[in-house]
Amino acid sequence: MRIRDRVVRLVRPASAVDSHDLAGFRGVVRRTGVIRLVLAAAALALVLAAAATARNPRTSEQTLVPPDRIGVVVLDLSLSITDDDYATIRHTLRRLVAENASIGLAVFSDAPYELLPPGTSAKELQPILRLLVAPHLGPVRNPWTQTFRAGTRISSALDLAKSMLDRDQVANGSILLVSDLETAPDDVPALARTIDNIERAGIKLRVVPLGPSSDAVRLFSGLLEKDAVAALTHVTQPTNTEAGATGVETPFLFLILGALVFLALAAHERFAGRIALPRRERLSGEPS
Repeated sequence: MRIRDRVVRLVRPASAVDSHDLAGFRGVVRRTGVIRLVLAAAALALVLAAAATARNPRTSEQTLVPPDRIGVVVLDLSLSITDDDYATIRHTLRRLVAENASIGLAVFSDAPYELLPPGTSAKELQPILRLLVAPHLGPVRNPWTQTFRAGTRISSALDLAKSMLDRDQVANGSILLVSDLETAPDDVPALARTIDNIERAGIKLRVVPLGPSSDAVRLFSGLLEKDAVAALTHVTQPTNTEAGATGVETPFLFLILGALVFLALAAHERFAGRIALPRRERLSGEPS
């Protein structure tokens, strides 16, 4: 019997479970296999979803021109624009260049005119940047410092922007008004009609305010969509390039998906993992 027991121990696998009813395990094996497949598929799907969210991080800064639209930038260069406003104007144009926006450009005071047609790359704004400085800050004087600069009629500038989009048959257009929002008192009725026509045409109108007065903000808040002014007030501030201030939002969705991946793996080990059997003890006298 001693020799027989030794032979049986050598032949029988160390991890085998002695059972005389293997058919009783078939249901457990099938159920475990289904659970393992479901959890593995869920973990793989969560990994793919997390990878997709990581490829397109959301930024806290709203783009000035929506990516799916062609925008017309309407730039206010009237006499009411102060020296400090020029820094904001340059910052706004640099943002457009960085975003590689597709734009047109119109400048205005009491009368507007077109500088760039819709569909122009925002990189074409770079030569204009050097001209947009306060008149007393050195030898560079822009073409609008004298006869062009007068009172402000915003309605005529917005009319021109809309006509530029209509002329070039831009179906999905937008208008970005960069202005202190101060307009002539007799221009207010025309401004209200123009903004209404723009909204009826499905054109998105956004505003970058240049230090507007409370009366100007109140006027435009009543004429524009609720977030058209307030949502963009942050663009007037210089971009913070310090560490940790990149403008990228905390990726909460990515973190949640990552946590769910770990939960799926933990559930797999808990409900579908292999049974860990202890190693059999080597009998004395057995060959190593």
